[in-house]
Amino acid sequence: MRSSFFGNMDPQQAPPNFALQNSKMLRVQLPQEVLARQGSMVAFQGQMEFDYEGSGGMGKLLKKVMTGEGVPLMRVRGHGLLFLADNADDIHLFYLENEGITVNGRNLLAFEPQLKWDISRVQGAGVAAGGLFNTTITGTGWVAVTAHGTPVMLDTAQAPTFADGQSAVCWSAGLGVGVNRTFKAGALIGRGSGEAMQLAFQGRGFVLIQASEGPPVIQSS
Repeated sequence: MRSSFFGNMDPQQAPPNFALQNSKMLRVQLPQEVLARQGSMVAFQGQMEFDYEGSGGMGKLLKKVMTGEGVPLMRVRGHGLLFLADNADDIHLFYLENEGITVNGRNLLAFEPQLKWDISRVQGAGVAAGGLFNTTITGTGWVAVTAHGTPVMLDTAQAPTFADGQSAVCWSAGLGVGVNRTFKAGALIGRGSGEAMQLAFQGRGFVLIQASEGPPVIQSS
């Protein structure tokens, strides 16, 4: 896998069909197709068509219905330059070489169409546990993810590694991922830390952590 985080890729040397225009905007050169988050187009030059991308099969559709996970994707075709962004978040590129990466759905911006994707579940987490269903992308090609604030890359082989489910942007698909619960009785009487459950990563690989737990969830009245 290649990325500027690993020191084996300069973002400015990425091929012109999938490169950073700046730290917060991705530039894609068509006629090659691209799969991108719906609503992420901020500008384009040329002639392009934007089509809703379905779930990719009944299996993925059922996973979306049951888990609520699944990135709303669009398939872009045409000729010209396409510019993608998401809420001015920083964009980071990964080049997969016949391997996989798991991405938090809210952090997935775009990827090349030859890559395969599916929804994966963290073992030990119930359907009601938010942030524990994610999208795994495999194959050879480019993936663009977003991060709110400057992220940190953690080497999971160095020490036991844990992360908030909303702060983990992406990680090596080969890692063992489970749930670490730190719930204490004090939480029942208003003295909890607010950090009752985290993702636990095991194995050789990495996890990218953003400086945010995502937008606040507004409780319905």
